[in-house]
Amino acid sequence: MTTLDTDVVVIGAGPVGLTLANLIGARGHRVTVLEARHELIDYPRGVGLDDESIRTLCTAGLWQQIQPYTVPHHVVRLVNGEGRVLATNDPRTQEFGYPRKHGFVQPLVDKELAAGLDRFPGASLRFGHRVVGLEDCGSHVEVTAEQLDADDSTTGTVTVTARYAVGCEGGTSFTRKWMGVEFEGKSPSTRWVVIDVENDPIGTPSVYLGADPRRPYVSIGLPQGIRRWEFMLHDDEPTDLVDDPAFMRSLLQRHVPDPAALTIINRRTFTHHGRVATDFRKGRVFIAGDAAHLMPVWLGQGWNSGIRDATNLAWKLTAVLNGDADDALLDTYTEERRTHASDMIDINMAAGTVMKMGRLGGRLRDVCASALNLVPKWKSYFTELRFKPMPRYATGVVVDQVSLTPGKAAAALTRGRLAPFIDSAGELSPVGMQFIQPRVNTSGATDILLDEVTGDWWTLATWGTDPTAFLSPADLALVRRHRVKLVSFMPETQRAWAEKRYAGSPAPVTVVGDSTGALKDWFDVRACGLVVLRPDRFVAAASLTQQASRALGAVVAAGSLAGEGVQQ
Repeated sequence: MTTLDTDVVVIGAGPVGLTLANLIGARGHRVTVLEARHELIDYPRGVGLDDESIRTLCTAGLWQQIQPYTVPHHVVRLVNGEGRVLATNDPRTQEFGYPRKHGFVQPLVDKELAAGLDRFPGASLRFGHRVVGLEDCGSHVEVTAEQLDADDSTTGTVTVTARYAVGCEGGTSFTRKWMGVEFEGKSPSTRWVVIDVENDPIGTPSVYLGADPRRPYVSIGLPQGIRRWEFMLHDDEPTDLVDDPAFMRSLLQRHVPDPAALTIINRRTFTHHGRVATDFRKGRVFIAGDAAHLMPVWLGQGWNSGIRDATNLAWKLTAVLNGDADDALLDTYTEERRTHASDMIDINMAAGTVMKMGRLGGRLRDVCASALNLVPKWKSYFTELRFKPMPRYATGVVVDQVSLTPGKAAAALTRGRLAPFIDSAGELSPVGMQFIQPRVNTSGATDILLDEVTGDWWTLATWGTDPTAFLSPADLALVRRHRVKLVSFMPETQRAWAEKRYAGSPAPVTVVGDSTGALKDWFDVRACGLVVLRPDRFVAAASLTQQASRALGAVVAAGSLAGEGVQQ
């Protein structure tokens, strides 16, 4: 028996486990990934990559390596059985710094995620290690894995001791079963066959969702000349029918001139699931990605939802391992992620219903879609992807904007001191939402993305003022202890003045020139002049600048920062 010691043990080397491991390694902690397979999965699964996930990949320092395997501005069109476009999803916003939707080739991206671990001396990826045991010992966890040879015969046993364990091993998760939590939801019996071909025989970019009553389908243009089709199998069609070349040609003959001439590089069948675990934590053990939730593929959110899990959990584990926060901070992981994952499942299940309507329902759907497209407001609702639930954390590491009460944040603003600003703010609070990422200027760089300035940890930022102006000596000590970056957003026209003026501030202040006006616009309709940004770039607190001390204190009270040293 071999014994290993690490800070975090990750079970499963899929994209979520590998991303989580990279984020932990990048922040200076030890991490071990155990994978039962002998190599990464080499067949494509996910094909949609969101701008939110790209911010995470940038934090992990891997976007440059991954970008060549993506295509930006992936447009999605819902078409009926006659090929008429019912709705177009083409969001052109880049509020988070990147195009909203990308296509990507998952096996190549996974390889870069795995290679990224080589950068960290405390990180290791161990293939052929099948986890068979878990024990929460109170102060640590012990994970037992069987070492497997090429024939999957056991050759030995490894015990990994870690502060925390995270199961990222997919829908059949050993970790979730060990936790004993329910996996609520539905697993519709509908089966789909996926076909990937090289040398795209169509050549059109982007995505078509074929809501064809005869046989719903999906057609996707992917990087490196790959075309993917997904076809629904009818209930009376056995799964092994997909092994029949004649049947496969019959599926494709309505889409290409010569199905027999295609070079198929991947063919698999799958079933859609809509399930979410009742809890993502038990003691020192967590689950993430498909181990925590499964959702249909319609909006390309399975992969991205898992990356959101990794992003949320990684900074919290880091804070606790650093001694910056108490273990109770980790309870907010389920609080914050489960609700949004459930919302994404619901909307994907609804999209599947629209796709799979029969002839009568399909005609009614087509009529409704035509009517909606006549109303610009409703048409833009689909075009701009506004129907997709954006993550908003109402509980957890958040502070109510009006009362500055920690732990809960109301979405709607109430009147009172904020009354003069509410009409322009639309009565919605930015707390719990992801902060924007425009291009900005600083004294050392021009036209760079904001995350490159703020970094991957805490930020306290103000609009147009010195962020230290209303911080007490105790506040400034807290800022130094927890490496909170102090930032002043300024119109570019005032940046040089602010850099000179704030050079004498009691703590270092980074002045950011708002060269595009995006930051001014953001603050102009948010009824605040100060934000505290979490390491995952979500707004933990928003207030008037004179409330800086109270806002920072409320973030501490929310459990995300320790006022004094924390005993683990």
